[in-house]
Amino acid sequence: MRITSIPQLYRNVNRWSEIISVLYRYGLSDWIQRNQIDFAKGFLKDRDGDFLARYTREARIRMACEELGPTFIKLGQILSTRPDIVGVDLAEELKRLQADVPADSPDKVRALIEAELGQPIEQLFSTFEDKALASASIGQVHLARLFTGEKVVVKVQHHGIEKIVHEDLEILTGLAALAENVPEFRDYHPKATVAEFQRALRRELDFGREERNIQQFEVSFEDNDTVRIPTVYPDLCTPRVLTMEYIEGIKLSNQKLLLAEGIDRSEVARRGAELYMHMIFETGFYHADPHPGNIILLRGDVIGLIDFGMVGRIDDRLREDIEDLLMGITSRDAELLTATIMRISSTPPDLDERALRRDANDYVADYANQQLEGLNFADAVNEMFKIVRNYKIQLPPQVTMLLKTMMMLDGTGRMLNPQFSLGELFRKHRRRIMMKRFSPARRLRKLWRMYGELERLAEQMPRRISEIMELVRVGKFDIHLDHRRLEPSVNRMVLGIITAALFMGSSQMLSNDVPPLLFKNETWLQMKDLSIPGSLGLVISAALGARLVIAINRSGRLDRE
Repeated sequence: MRITSIPQLYRNVNRWSEIISVLYRYGLSDWIQRNQIDFAKGFLKDRDGDFLARYTREARIRMACEELGPTFIKLGQILSTRPDIVGVDLAEELKRLQADVPADSPDKVRALIEAELGQPIEQLFSTFEDKALASASIGQVHLARLFTGEKVVVKVQHHGIEKIVHEDLEILTGLAALAENVPEFRDYHPKATVAEFQRALRRELDFGREERNIQQFEVSFEDNDTVRIPTVYPDLCTPRVLTMEYIEGIKLSNQKLLLAEGIDRSEVARRGAELYMHMIFETGFYHADPHPGNIILLRGDVIGLIDFGMVGRIDDRLREDIEDLLMGITSRDAELLTATIMRISSTPPDLDERALRRDANDYVADYANQQLEGLNFADAVNEMFKIVRNYKIQLPPQVTMLLKTMMMLDGTGRMLNPQFSLGELFRKHRRRIMMKRFSPARRLRKLWRMYGELERLAEQMPRRISEIMELVRVGKFDIHLDHRRLEPSVNRMVLGIITAALFMGSSQMLSNDVPPLLFKNETWLQMKDLSIPGSLGLVISAALGARLVIAINRSGRLDRE
């Protein structure tokens, strides 16, 4: 840890102690379970009194996040969208994270609203319900009514949540720096993951961003009578307070009411999926949290969307990459799938491309005999994530978010209609997607973008060449080589030279009876006048030699490349 981290460590010492205590308890329980130390399994319990050893490792990670509070719950929820980093099993477990956060007292809520909006609540709303309708990790929601008669929901941040999040983010940054030095955690890319999480959480703390998201969706669907986006009231919105229209209808999670109303759930599933296909592949701006509680069915079969804190944006270039990825999965094209993954992802320098292509072919073959109508899209994507993680490939966050959104959409569709198939729906849209990709308008946009890049390159190239020639002229032109994975070999070579030199020198001291001597003028086990420094050097060289052999043996690179 850097010296500059000491001030924040001192400031947050209590929170550090709490986090380390929780991580130690759950980590120790994991070690006990992994090593089958039966007598110790009853020592460690969770906050509800249950034995931690009875849970799986993934469940213990989820429980630790829940116990550590809102910031870590949000971290777990974001990691649930990154199975390429944490693995499919842990990602599935982290989906279950629920923020059991008690609502703030009415006095605190009223004080915050009045401080943010600058007026007493009685002058802002004709009625305001002090009891929260729902309470999540970042904020809570209250029902209210405007003086003009509209029923609204008021989303209010929890008291002091910004301070808590700021402290936890500082601590997470420190933990990520430490985790980078632990081989077991290095594959999880701790620094990059925490940096991505910081950006996402800071965006979620700004309710103004959600307000702008809603307004953009309103513009996108202003001519579509089959979709309902809640109206926001900018005069009653700030970065910590968000006021929007209350949409009344049947949530898709309420299966009993849908059945009682005689609603055609298969048609709802189809129309909902069509709506998301339009958002993803037409507008490039989509609602990224399509679980059944965020989709509401209104009168006239109108679909309403709520909770716009998590949205995705796709430009033309990324959309083409995602289309290729999805086509590779649904059309069972291993070459297209492999080429797309390698093009859009961050790959390790020692990637075995042949093995990756072989696994991609096996993956495609597993689904080759299935009818596309019966293809479980979530299972197919999860299998792809397992392959990606096995080769330490890191997909772009936008791609993983979209794939997880589509998996969630597939699950919601199957909940409404067991015969629903997102893969079949995508196949129906494939022709339209390809036609749009090769449309004159899209080609012209791409050519215009390429022209702009070439123009910038043409402007910069003469100056860059001139700078290089000037460096060559004055003798300051340097070439820096990056020797990857060379340090361990160099270290072993140096250690081997030191060991050999120490062995030879010690042998010389022993043969020449270099003082001080042991067993002088006497004999023990046929040894007489034994040089003490020579003996110590010989023992040390033997220990170093043994350590070197063990290190080479562990790496498995003694007799092969």
